[in-house]
Amino acid sequence: QVQLVESGGGLAQPGGSLRLSCVASGSTFSSYDMRWYRRQSRLFVAYINTDGTSTHYADSVKGRFTISRDNAKNTVYLQMNSLQPEDTAMYYCEADRGSMNYWGQGTQVTVSS
Repeated sequence: QVQLVESGGGLAQPGGSLRLSCVASGSTFSSYDMRWYRRQSRLFVAYINTDGTSTHYADSVKGRFTISRDNAKNTVYLQMNSLQPEDTAMYYCEADRGSMNYWGQGTQVTVSS
């Protein structure tokens, strides 16, 4: 079993940046693909595979957001640049290993002037 805890959300101005973190505990983090989602719309945001060699992004965030991971720290990150009001959402991370999926509680991101 995996426990996931997200952090790093908050209030940002349009054009600003935030970095989200998702720390995993309880199992072998490096064996899980990881994703970030927006809770309200269940919109996929970003994906990274187990060793970080493959990433994918929703079209709406390509070129602005970057997903990365540090398996030594059991952490996946989402660097969010050029934030826009429509990026406002609760963001949560998912750990995926085939038939086993785990979710965190989320961290709120609000983009407003």
